[in-house]
Amino acid sequence: MRHEVDLELKTRSGPQPKMAYLLMFVTLLHLITLGVLFIATMEKSWWVWGERDSADLWYSCKFDNDKEVWLCASSRENDWLQAVQVLMVLSVVFSSVSFLIFLGQLFTMSKGGLFYVTGLCQVFSGLTVLTATLIYTLHNKEILQDARELSLGHFGYCFILAWVCVPLLLLSGVMYIHLRKKK
Repeated sequence: MRHEVDLELKTRSGPQPKMAYLLMFVTLLHLITLGVLFIATMEKSWWVWGERDSADLWYSCKFDNDKEVWLCASSRENDWLQAVQVLMVLSVVFSSVSFLIFLGQLFTMSKGGLFYVTGLCQVFSGLTVLTATLIYTLHNKEILQDARELSLGHFGYCFILAWVCVPLLLLSGVMYIHLRKKK
């Protein structure tokens, strides 16, 4: 009888450290992805012509060698650009709300509860980034409306960061959906 009780206690204490590591991993993944998503949305490198010219979702910029400063002008608005802007901002909002909901659920949810709402918000964030990057990929000629030849340029690092966010957001969303709160 004594031996059975010891095994039961060992079994109970075994999964708790694993769950704590999983919880820390999911939280860290969420914060890193949110930071990368914010950088991808706000920085000035979605399309690059050489090292001196770039365009993002908000501005078209040129580097002035004489003054050693970036000269930026607002991007010319069109429907495709506005769609990408709205979707990227919406993805940041979904991911931020998802993190706040996660914190609220972490402290208020009863034992055994699942983080469905958090996971769904995170999946929606991933889907909005996916849609935004697909639109930018397929319609970059209409979005950029630049006199320079597009073949002389290439996608910038912020565009790549946005694509990297897609699987990370979807992965963390699925992890939240399967994550169960334990005491």
